[in-house]
Amino acid sequence: MSNLYLLVVLVLLSSLCRGQRSNPDSEKPSCDRCDLQLSCNCSYGGFTGVPMVTDRALTLDLSFNNITVVTDDDLTGHARLRALSLHGNRLAVIHQSAFNSLWSLEKLDLSDNWLTSLNYTWFSELGALQELNLLDNPYSCLGSPPVFQGLLRLRRLRFGGPALEELRRGDLSGVTQLEELTVHANNLQRYESGTLAKIWPLGCVTLSFHNPFLTNIALASAVLDDVSYPETHVVLEDLHLAKNQSVQPLRAVAKRRVRYLNFHNLSASDEAIVDLLVVTDGMPLIVLSFDVVTLTGEGRWEKANWTDHKSIDEFFLRDAVVLDVFKFVSFLQLKFLLQYPRKVSIINSKVFLMPCATSKLLVNLQYLDLSENLLTDMTLEETLCYGDSTIKDLRVLNISRNALKSLSLVNRLVAKLSKLTHLDVSRNSYSFMPQGCTWPSTLRYLNISRAKLTTVTPCLPTTLEVLDLSNNDLKDFTLALPGLRELHLSGNKFLRLPSGWLFPNLQTLTIQSNTLNMFDHFDLQSYKRLQSLQAGQNKFVCSCDFVALLQSDIRGGRDVRLTDGEDSYVCDSPLYLQGETVGRVHLSVVECHRVLFVSVSCGVSLFVGIMVCVLLWRLHVLWYLKMTWAWLRAKRSSHRRRHRDQADSEALLSFDAFVSYSERDASWVENFLVPELEETRENNEDAMNSRTSLSLCLHKRDFLPGHWIMDNIMGAMERSRRTVFILSENFVQSDWCRYELDFSHFRLFDGKAGGDAAILILLEPLAKDDIPKRFCKLRKLMSSTTYLEWPQEEERRPEFWRSLRNALRGEEEEED
Repeated sequence: MSNLYLLVVLVLLSSLCRGQRSNPDSEKPSCDRCDLQLSCNCSYGGFTGVPMVTDRALTLDLSFNNITVVTDDDLTGHARLRALSLHGNRLAVIHQSAFNSLWSLEKLDLSDNWLTSLNYTWFSELGALQELNLLDNPYSCLGSPPVFQGLLRLRRLRFGGPALEELRRGDLSGVTQLEELTVHANNLQRYESGTLAKIWPLGCVTLSFHNPFLTNIALASAVLDDVSYPETHVVLEDLHLAKNQSVQPLRAVAKRRVRYLNFHNLSASDEAIVDLLVVTDGMPLIVLSFDVVTLTGEGRWEKANWTDHKSIDEFFLRDAVVLDVFKFVSFLQLKFLLQYPRKVSIINSKVFLMPCATSKLLVNLQYLDLSENLLTDMTLEETLCYGDSTIKDLRVLNISRNALKSLSLVNRLVAKLSKLTHLDVSRNSYSFMPQGCTWPSTLRYLNISRAKLTTVTPCLPTTLEVLDLSNNDLKDFTLALPGLRELHLSGNKFLRLPSGWLFPNLQTLTIQSNTLNMFDHFDLQSYKRLQSLQAGQNKFVCSCDFVALLQSDIRGGRDVRLTDGEDSYVCDSPLYLQGETVGRVHLSVVECHRVLFVSVSCGVSLFVGIMVCVLLWRLHVLWYLKMTWAWLRAKRSSHRRRHRDQADSEALLSFDAFVSYSERDASWVENFLVPELEETRENNEDAMNSRTSLSLCLHKRDFLPGHWIMDNIMGAMERSRRTVFILSENFVQSDWCRYELDFSHFRLFDGKAGGDAAILILLEPLAKDDIPKRFCKLRKLMSSTTYLEWPQEEERRPEFWRSLRNALRGEEEEED
């Protein structure tokens, strides 16, 4: 038995272990940070493995986690995924078929990981892949067979890193044309000529070849010779040009007649700059760009003044640092360079002054960008030569993010620039706008965003087509600009949309991050040509009209499109909807049509009330309630009277009968009934039968004056042995007779009344149906033989009186 027990335990344990292994996802972490566009951002989540995500995801960002391995099953079921980022993990192992299920993948980022080698099987099923990033991994070569062999749709490729040492012919087999190629090979030692030569067309190539430029000129020249084409943008990164020798690889670029040359993160001496100008002499260079450059010399480049650079159309300089600015010479000797460019940009280079003499050298200048520098109102006057129209052909001027304070000064300096179309003076410290200004009649674009303006004045030119006043302190806009097509007012304090009639040609309006509560159909209708509206990130009151309007716009049901996305429109009130996106709000009929709801409710309630009243009337419910209340009140009065009188109960019976009749039948009662029953007579024909008198209660005679009529009726009935009803058509029509019938009806159900307490006398033929249906007991009595009919024949009347007396006395008279 012990062995059998041990066997059973082992079987159970093994089955439990198999169950745990068969459900590996039971402990797998999940990520539910997905938006409405099915873009899942799981970055910085601390994941050590690929988490579970909805299989409907289109974009998955797993960057900056601690993922070390991607298995075959991690991404199974994500056939719809189009973009996957695993950047910045510790990824060292990728199983061969890990990406096989990602048939729709267009973008894959595996950069900045620990991949020591690349495997072609990873990408063998990624036929739709267009962008691949393999930068900054510790592989020394691309591997064999070629890893990009099947990527026919690849258009953007980035590879390399500090460990890349070798590039061989055939490594990029299968890659035929690229929009962008980036190679980081600062430590490249071996390069087979022609490795990159088969990639054509090639839109832009970025090369980081720091050490080869310094130590292996032949290798650097071979690479540049393979990727340089006249229409290819060549970007060279991380270079230190100190001597003539370090510039020699650029001769390959010059030989291939490259038109677009860009340097990024460059350090250069005066000698290297002169050599660069000499190497590019006569070269059809259109764009010369320096982004993040350190100048170690003194700017003495006049030695190259004999060179020809008249083809240069654009000169771009950003983030420039001059190590010894006090020794740096003037640019006045660089006329051979400055007289040609039509487009000059000097950005974030701590420029506080460009002398007027230097500005005058820019004779072909049409575009000038001096943004993010240290210009002041005083130095700007010198730079623009005090507004004397020196730079007469200038069309675009950008002096944003400087230290300017006077908008009127800017207006004065550019007033004579007769061809100026675009002016950007944003990110300065303008506190007010002057009332009147004189702008060039050609001005179409004006940017005064991120200033400190509080009001809008007629200073703004009416010729504007695009106006940006974002991030000021504006509360309203009342200036008519008939030609305006775009208006940007985000980041202000507007409570409502500006009136649309001010801008009859407006097509785009951005008014995000203001204090808007809502806008309605009439606000939008005032804009005759508005096509695009961005009004999100405001504190909206989600009323019924506003929610309906927004939801119709979101679904594309109107001419105006909300181009800033559904998630930007969030309810701030009412409180129970706070934080809810407007597109998901569902308001009830009660909230949206309160007046109509109240009206309909009242109408329905009135109809139901009328129907209930009709039903109660047909069922006589109101009558029953009224009579019950009157009966209870009369009974209460009767009980009080009984408590006051402690005599025998028989002493309470004062009358033999209470007579209920109509006033129209009073003559019969007074002429026939009363004389016959109350007066004592002897019949000569039958002297032995004396007629004893009976006491009758008549309302005319016996009701107590000053008492409630109901108390009189109830008291009379209680003090009478019988109740006699003189029934006729008049009786049925009499209201008081009906009350007496009502009380008799209740008394018939009283425990103290006998079943024959009521006596019915028919003065004239009366059908049972003439008695109201609610008196069911009386109608039942009419069906019995207990009622008497008043005979019209004289000879039958004695018999009638005898029967009535017997009924009133409650005994049968015996005749011998």
